[in-house]
Amino acid sequence: MTQDDPISLADAPATSMSMIEAINDALDVMLTRDPDVILLGEDIGYFGGVFRCTAGLQEKHGKTRVFDTPISECGIIGVAVGMGAYGLRPVPEIQFADYIYPGLDQLVSEAARLRYRSAAELIAPMTVRSPFGGGIFGGQTHSQSPESFFTHVSGLKTVVPSTPHDAKGLLIAAIEDNDPVIFFEPKRIYNGPFDGYYDRPAKSWKDHPDAAVPEGYYSIPLGSARTVREGNALTILAYGTMVHVAEGVCREKGVDAEILDLRTLVPLDIEAVEKSVEKTGKCLVVHEATRTSGFGAELSALVTERCFYHLEAPVERVTGFDTPYPHSLEWAYFPGPVRIGEAIDRLLEAS
Repeated sequence: MTQDDPISLADAPATSMSMIEAINDALDVMLTRDPDVILLGEDIGYFGGVFRCTAGLQEKHGKTRVFDTPISECGIIGVAVGMGAYGLRPVPEIQFADYIYPGLDQLVSEAARLRYRSAAELIAPMTVRSPFGGGIFGGQTHSQSPESFFTHVSGLKTVVPSTPHDAKGLLIAAIEDNDPVIFFEPKRIYNGPFDGYYDRPAKSWKDHPDAAVPEGYYSIPLGSARTVREGNALTILAYGTMVHVAEGVCREKGVDAEILDLRTLVPLDIEAVEKSVEKTGKCLVVHEATRTSGFGAELSALVTERCFYHLEAPVERVTGFDTPYPHSLEWAYFPGPVRIGEAIDRLLEAS
């Protein structure tokens, strides 16, 4: 909330929403609040997006504020860079994160460098939204988790929400940020939390405490982690879908683990990470992306560098495998309760 907002966030009326609805609400709020906000992407206008995150926004705000583009990810990102340089706040959607690679040059060579190259005379205040990750049997070309490509690039910020409440607040903060932001939306939890137990009925966000989304404007600062649950036995670092899977495993096993939802990978809330690991002495990193050079490697290095004398065991990682995302074997690839549970047991047994 801003200082001129008369109602505090705690007092604001809240509605239970799915993540799709929360993202739509955030975009609606910013389109209404800031005439410089522009939405663009494949099928986001008339159709409302492949996952319906922009449904109704073109009808409400007009075709000059919410419009469809050709199937050209390089063109979408390039146009958004130019819009940002000229003072607009574009929010391009890339239909699936797997399709973002044709736009990589524009993101890395133009958007991320613009502030530095122009000595801050020009900026690229753009937020690139994209569904990412597995869980819907999308196979190799609709299930990738490419976050580490972007966390490696100086000048880009990378955000991954895990709840409807956070999705709205973080998206608003991203749109207001003066630097380019990659906003990855875990599609496995668009419609409900997922604890990794595949033989159970799908859950809905309805009545979930983290689905209570305040009405109107609010933002969550980029670079602030969320403590999902407090504990003393070990620290689990996760983001996106893996937050819910880790929480489900700890609940089933009765483990006194502290789970940190990182929320933003860059900037990273390293202070929260240090505080938790120094308390527990053990650390498990969980992410869906492939293991080699994944963001978990950076987290492992940071924890080792900063918390070495507090660690009682080596940092563990549970990740996707170093293979393309399989279609028929998706649940085996997905870091699930068995692999996470085994890693927790190893850490608890270590001394």
